Amino acid sequence: MGRIRNRSNQSTELKLIGIFREQSVTGWRRNQSLHGKPDFVFPKSKLAVFVDGCFWHGCPTHGRIPKDNANFWREKIERNQTRDRQVARRLQAKGWGVMRIWEHALAQKQRNRLLARFRQRGLIG
Repeated sequence: MGRIRNRSNQSTELKLIGIFREQSVTGWRRNQSLHGKPDFVFPKSKLAVFVDGCFWHGCPTHGRIPKDNANFWREKIERNQTRDRQVARRLQAKGWGVMRIWEHALAQKQRNRLLARFRQRGLIG
């Protein structure tokens, strides 16, 4: 586990791009200079979207602490979660909406639930 390096979450981002294109979602940008480095930004609606990996962000459904060096990984994931909350609070204080999407929510069997969240935010009709 120690050799795992976080190389961003490119595969999950590409899945979400595919969903955006499939649903004709427009107005999103990547690599925007915004606190917390959101994966996607909708500047007009002031919405920051983060795609959180189940392992790195401690998904309550799929996140698992490795048995080797368990204390290290528990603390690491807790720091990630704390940082996620701080980033969300700071963005919200500046008038931004924050949407966090779990990696597993991109699966085909979760698609309807994810699309409902997009509808709630006005991203799709």
